[in-house]
Amino acid sequence: MLQLLCCSEPRMEKDKMWKKQNRSTAPMTRPVKSAVERKRRLKVQKKRLVALGVKEEALRRMTTGEVRAMLRRPSKLASSGGK
Repeated sequence: MLQLLCCSEPRMEKDKMWKKQNRSTAPMTRPVKSAVERKRRLKVQKKRLVALGVKEEALRRMTTGEVRAMLRRPSKLASSGGK
């Protein structure tokens, strides 16, 4: 009976080591992007553009990609007067 316990312990240690080794290389689940968060970010970005001097009428016609592109260089917006 003692032999069975002794033999099973090294196997358990080996399993623990295996899991510990793969912990850093195992793929992790990434958080899912939600539509609500995306809309919230877009709303905040549009407010920032309005504060920089872009007209709201122009913002309504812009796509999300155009809004994000304009925010990449806010100093250019401020110097041009916000179109």
